[in-house]
Amino acid sequence: MTPIIRDVQLPSKQMEFRAKSRIATLLFLVVAATASALFAQSSESDKPQNHASVPSTREIVSLSIAATERSWEARDHLIYVERDEDRRLDSLGQVKSENVDVSRMILVNGARFERLVEHNGQLPSPAERRKNDEDFEKLKRETPAEQTVRLRKDQENKSFLRDVQEAFDFQLIGEEIVVGRPAFVLQATPHPGYRGRGKYGKLLSKVEGKLWVDKQNFGWIKVDGQVTQSFSMGVFVARVQRGSQVVLEQTCVGDGVWVPKRLNLRANARILFLKSLDMERILTYSDYLPAADTPYSVSRER
Repeated sequence: MTPIIRDVQLPSKQMEFRAKSRIATLLFLVVAATASALFAQSSESDKPQNHASVPSTREIVSLSIAATERSWEARDHLIYVERDEDRRLDSLGQVKSENVDVSRMILVNGARFERLVEHNGQLPSPAERRKNDEDFEKLKRETPAEQTVRLRKDQENKSFLRDVQEAFDFQLIGEEIVVGRPAFVLQATPHPGYRGRGKYGKLLSKVEGKLWVDKQNFGWIKVDGQVTQSFSMGVFVARVQRGSQVVLEQTCVGDGVWVPKRLNLRANARILFLKSLDMERILTYSDYLPAADTPYSVSRER
């Protein structure tokens, strides 16, 4: 979950890390919303291109909704490995510092848990292992009240998706071959006059996106979202600048289920209005397996 920043002092390294985590999380949510908008909204004026075999935008949207819902449901039952490359950039866009974490993403009582495997090429330190073990045990012994709070927060992060039907106008702009798969290409732009609601819905008018939809089973192959207007996060914490970008690439693991393969976030932000932060975060995902077939699905102890 996105951490809460309560400090309002000069930016320490810990504050910068927390702010950067918020930026990465938010940009991911924004690009997800942009993609979802392409699936959620359609118009009576949508018409097929000049070829009988090409479905209309409305038909692509309808099929994509079903395909995406199936993929999201299936991903809730998969475990996988995540590689998180967290980089600071200089004014020329070159990497000046980097942290790399490799984690196994497992299920604990049905909740996703990040089990740290490696930090900067080394095994986790005793302190890192201790903290990871404490978090694991806490989640494993989660009370019904704590679970309710967690699920409520998860729902809050997803609730803005209800707004995307009104947030964007989109059109089918062509077809391309992406990683060897034929795809429809759709463009989403903010709908004039849209007024978002909720924690994230208000940000949808500040982004635009492009989506590649698989022609065979209508899953997402790629999503490219970009911030078109800068926006603030938190109270006196960070302002994400125009031009920040997220590119999500997905892969099909069979049965029409599409899962993330690579997520590249590149952003410029001003922390506490004092320090500029250029960051790039690259997350790669691999080794997807059904949780039921592995020892990495943990149930509450009786």
